[in-house]
Order: sequence, then C-alpha cells, then structure tokens
Amino acid sequence: MLDSNIQSQLKTYFEKISHPVVLSASLDQSEKSSEMLTLLKEIEALSDKISLNTDGQATNKPSFSVAPAGGTARIQFAGLPMGHEMTSFVLAILQSGGYPPKVEQDIIESIKGLKGSKKFQTFISLSCHNCPDVVQALNLLAVLNPEIEHEMVDGALFQDLVEQHQIMAVPTVILNGSVFGQGRMTVEEIVAKLDTNSSQRDAAKLNEKDPFDVLVVGGGPAGASAAIYAARKGIATGLVAERFGGQVMDTMGIENFISVKETEGPKLVAALEQHVKAYDVDVMNLQRAKALRSDEDGIAVELENGATLKSKSVIISTGARWREMNVPGEKEYRGKGVAYCPHCDGPLFKGKRVAVIGGGNSGVEAAIDLAGIVSHVTLIEFDSQLRADAVLQVKLGSLPNVTVIKSALTKEVLGDGQKVNGLRYEDRTTGDIHTLELEGIFVQIGLLPNTDWLKGTIDLSPRGEIIIDAKGETSMPGVFAAGDCTTVPYKQIIIAMGEGAKASLGAFDYLIRSSVKEPALA
Repeated sequence: MLDSNIQSQLKTYFEKISHPVVLSASLDQSEKSSEMLTLLKEIEALSDKISLNTDGQATNKPSFSVAPAGGTARIQFAGLPMGHEMTSFVLAILQSGGYPPKVEQDIIESIKGLKGSKKFQTFISLSCHNCPDVVQALNLLAVLNPEIEHEMVDGALFQDLVEQHQIMAVPTVILNGSVFGQGRMTVEEIVAKLDTNSSQRDAAKLNEKDPFDVLVVGGGPAGASAAIYAARKGIATGLVAERFGGQVMDTMGIENFISVKETEGPKLVAALEQHVKAYDVDVMNLQRAKALRSDEDGIAVELENGATLKSKSVIISTGARWREMNVPGEKEYRGKGVAYCPHCDGPLFKGKRVAVIGGGNSGVEAAIDLAGIVSHVTLIEFDSQLRADAVLQVKLGSLPNVTVIKSALTKEVLGDGQKVNGLRYEDRTTGDIHTLELEGIFVQIGLLPNTDWLKGTIDLSPRGEIIIDAKGETSMPGVFAAGDCTTVPYKQIIIAMGEGAKASLGAFDYLIRSSVKEPALA
C-alpha cells in the first residue's frame, strides 16, 4: 500500500519515537478492513516501538486507535487516513510516542488546563485540504489532556453517521454529541473557543504593546510580503490577522505562481509563515480588526476583543471572501447543503444531485470535479454565455451528467428545515420560474473585499474596494493597502505579493518623510 520511498521516509520519522506506541484495530469482514489491516501492518514493520493488535472494540468499523503503550486510547481513526490525512496519522504516532509538538508553550499549558470530559468527532473527506489541520489539532488536545478524546471519521465511508448528524460540509466537529464548529480551525482557535477567558487575556497583552512603526492588518500573501519588506528595513513591525494565510488556505491547486510549477495553498501559507517568522515580526494571529482611526499618537487599530494597537503607519491587506448569492434560504442552509468549497465537500454528495452557481473558471472547474462524484450536476450561469476558459468549456461539454442553464437568476434555496432539497431560479429570457430538485448547491460567483469595518473611515470604491494610489496609499495619511481588498485589478497571489511589497516601501517612504521636520522660517 505504501511505496518504498514513503516507507523509507516514515522509518526515519519513527526514529524520533521515545516510548512504545500501540495501534489497536477494530475490524469487520469488509474490503476497507482488509486495506486498513494491510496499512497498519506496514506501519508496524517500520519501527520496533510500534505494535499492532486487532482486539479493538470500537463501534465504528473499520477503525483503529493510537495510544502510548500502557496508556488509554484517546485517538481514533474511523477510516483509512490516506491522502491529506496520512500526516495526521504519522503525527498521532509521533506525539503518542513522546515526540514534542511544535506549538507555543502557552498553548500547551492552556490545553492541559482545560477542564471537563470532552469527546470530539471530526467528519472529514480525504480530498479536503482543510481537514487535516482540525484533525491534528484535536489529536494534540487528546495527547496532552487525559479528559479529551478525538475520533476522525471519513464521511464517505460512514454515510450512516453523516446522515445521523446531518453532515453537509467538512470538516465538521462534533463535541459531546453537538456541533462544535465547521471549517478549518487551528489549535489556537479551538483552544480559544474552549477557554472562554482567553479573549480577555489576549486583549490585556495586546494593549500593553508599544506602538509599531508599521502595522500590517491581514495575513495573506499581500500582508506577509508587506511584513517581510518592512522588517527588512529594521523598523518595528507587527502583523495582526484573523487567520494567517487568508483565503489561500482554502485554495487547493496553484499552478501560476511563477518559479513554482505547482503547489497547494496550505503549503504556500506554511512557507510564507516560515519566511515572516524568520524576521523580527510580531505576529498576532486570530485577531479581527474592528475599526481604524487616526489620533495624535499616530494610527490606532481597534480589535474585536477590545484591544487597541497603535502604529505610525498601517498597511491593510484583509483580502476577500466568497461572494454569497444573498437569496432566501442561503444562510439558513449554509453547511446543510449550501457549500462554497467543492473540493472539500464534494465527497459528501456522492451519488446525489447538485447545482453549481457561476460560469467562470471556478464554477466550471467545480462542475467538472463534481461530475466525477455526484450523479448529476446542473451549472447555472446568470449571463447568456459561460465566462470560463475555452479549454474548460470543452471539457465540461464532454461530460454526460452535466446540464448547463444560461441566462438564469437564482431566486431561492429550498429545504425541508434540515437540509437543502431544491433550488428556484428565473429564466431571464422568458421570466418563467423553475424549480430544481437537488441535495447540494455549490456557490462559485466571485469574491467580496473584507472592508466592511472601514466604511466611513477611508475612501472605498462602489464595490467596497479600498481606493489606493500608485504607492498603495489610501485617503488617510499613513494608511496603505494591498491585495484583493483594493482597487488593483486582477486578483492573483503573485500580484498581491507585489502589491504588499510596494505598499510596504510606500509606508517606509512615508515614515522617513514624516520624521523630517520642516525647517524653521527665518
């Protein structure tokens, strides 16, 4: 099952295990059980500190647990941890075997200090690139805190559990039988959600910080680039972000980042974070900006948790988010059939009927990908023609289970109170209203800038984008902006990075000029 190169790499990794680890399998007569046993035997053979038994009594089969020898099993994998989840499996073995986790010590202490019995389940799909972060975070909690258990559940394999919990998006985390959260979550975010006093402690620490020379708001490609360029000038640099990496974390295939033939969003973000942290940048993650104002001490950025950060200059790089349809039923059924990531959530709709809203590259690519999983895809485009690249349209037209409807305006998402069961649209040519019966709707209609918090403070375009000049400066002196949240055309990663560098140089130039006092008149 594992090729020789992977086995060789894993054997090297497993040399870091300091005390024995036991894999305990709960199997049945299924083909997946046979595959799981083969995988576990191959893993066992790679280290004399790993042992395997088939005495597991887990309810969900096939599954297996990972535990230190002689200890209680608190990590369970219900399904084969292949694809993106192989790393989760390897880390579970290493950490159960005593290998120290690569997280801040204060996070470790916060995890150990969590009180009360907590049983987590994370529903994943093996094609989901956001799921491993959640699985690995919760596995770490289970390793460090004896009151916490965690089970990864492959939604495609355990359809009965998917139906039982009404899982329509991954990752979905269940805590003690109730939904805890959906979407990508870091270990810091999970701990903050469990530790209700963490927000106040964070605010107190942030309020104590000295003013920065440059404060970057946003941690995507533009923000990372801006922070690096500022730090290289030797000035006090801070970066505050709601989620480091931004929307790139939700991007799977990247094939137009010059000099890198192909990569994935999470890999690029990891490289960006490593590069930023190589410099003296104060990174403040999991913090959402609330307001921007100018005062006698410079510029102040107010955060949602009540803290205020001050700086001589600010670079805004808050990026963009998925555009919503803004029709009745969309918000009510988000995560219950309405989805925005076909790559992540597509496997949950295996054999079902779905619609894709949007005929640009993203929409057509989504329809093509989904056609290999679901029973039928209906692509709905507002315009009279698709806007995707010709090569994508040719591929789409070759698929027998795809229907394209043009000149259509989505009017309403329909559901039974629990999940989506249909969609209503208007034929823009005739005005007729039509209803489609389906189980999933994937929205792919572009992006909206994350600038709501700036309305009334700096000049925005009619589309909500920050208006900037050639140096990236906004209408407020000392405030610059870069990336997808601005009026710069062509929202691309490589352009955002360049814009971040330009805005940082502009801010540095502003600091130099503002520090020079006008000569006194004779």
